[in-house]
Amino acid sequence: MNYRKKLNKLIPGGSHTYSRGFDQFPSNAPQILTHGKGPYVWDNKKIKYLDYGMGLRSVTVGYANKTINKEVIKNLNKGNNLTLPSILEIKAAEELVSLIGSAEMVKFAKNGSNVTTAAVKIARAYTGKQVILIPKEHPFFSFDDWFIGKTQMNKGVPEEYKIHTDFFNFNDPVSLEMLFEKHKNNVAAVMLEPSTTITPCFNSCSSQIECRKCNNNAKNFLKKVENICKINKAIFILDEMITGFRWDLRGAQNYFGVVPDISTFGKGMANGFSIAALVGKKKILDVGSINKPNMERTFLLSSTHGAEMTGLAAFLAVVKFYKDHDVCDYLWDYGKKLKQNFNELIHINRLEDNFKIVGEDILFNFNTLIDNKYSYELRTLFLQELLKNNILMPWISPSYSHKKKELKETCKAINSALKICKIALKSNLRKYLKGNIIKPVFRKYN
Repeated sequence: MNYRKKLNKLIPGGSHTYSRGFDQFPSNAPQILTHGKGPYVWDNKKIKYLDYGMGLRSVTVGYANKTINKEVIKNLNKGNNLTLPSILEIKAAEELVSLIGSAEMVKFAKNGSNVTTAAVKIARAYTGKQVILIPKEHPFFSFDDWFIGKTQMNKGVPEEYKIHTDFFNFNDPVSLEMLFEKHKNNVAAVMLEPSTTITPCFNSCSSQIECRKCNNNAKNFLKKVENICKINKAIFILDEMITGFRWDLRGAQNYFGVVPDISTFGKGMANGFSIAALVGKKKILDVGSINKPNMERTFLLSSTHGAEMTGLAAFLAVVKFYKDHDVCDYLWDYGKKLKQNFNELIHINRLEDNFKIVGEDILFNFNTLIDNKYSYELRTLFLQELLKNNILMPWISPSYSHKKKELKETCKAINSALKICKIALKSNLRKYLKGNIIKPVFRKYN
């Protein structure tokens, strides 16, 4: 059966998130998956792949972890969705507030786009201002108009939504200050991810010491953003959708030593189960309360499924598992070893001009270059060759289930793929490609 054809017939885009689209993988990638266990996934032909996508970075412990699933099933049997708030909501909210230093109140939801948009709305409601500033280097914040309107895929978004979002450059505080001047007293918030493929550390420091313990921490870009927001009375929002429950159990904000007004979490907080969270200072989140007499109400966030037992139970089980097994430390260590080996293999194959590792040990990616320009052809070939060795690697997102055996297997496959890339670069690269070239998610036309 042609699953790709069937998916595109039934689902716009062929998947429910663009990162899973067929245009993001080489033609020899599995068309569809049946299940996952630990760090592995299987396709409909029963072929097993070692996975580094890990549920689009949401699975940090491992697929189908028995300990976490047991807690989910136990609470599912209590009734997954009740008419009034459940006791589990209080337990989960208390746990999150106790972990995240900047959190005094919590609003749960089912996906990241909803909570980032809620963060934007509450910042505007609290400040009475309109403009939201975001880094142009960070690829995704929300599927809502305030963000999508500023991307190439802005068809269907009214023009008036686009003018209230503007871009600054990550690690460039001057560019941020210029936007505050440009928009005068109308900036409601600055939203950014703490770190993705670019570190906010002073001089791009690659030290493993936590930034909050570093003597140069005051020069950290995130600290500068925090101060700029305070001076201009704007809300400082950290989007920890990817960094939360990976960089540090208490959030990347703890790792980097910053205190945002509002934070958003999701992905790794529940090992693949659907849950997201908006957290922040009580004086700000109280704008969405219903118990303040004579206060004008803000319709902040409403979700029938936002506090389902499954997601909340998974979150609580993940926190316990992290504490019992020092998961964050393990992820840093595995990532460090894999990155070192990857860089070494690039050097051995003399491909330093074509492959650049970007990001921190905990979560990183690779840029593929030809003549100093990004090459999707080379990226496609590299991923194609990895897949021949049953490695699925859209990026490198280590989980607790990746062990020594997987590290050895991965390095062997990387070396094999790099050798083919080296040969192809010296002749006709396209001759080695077996299908369509990978395309960027945000593009104007198909």
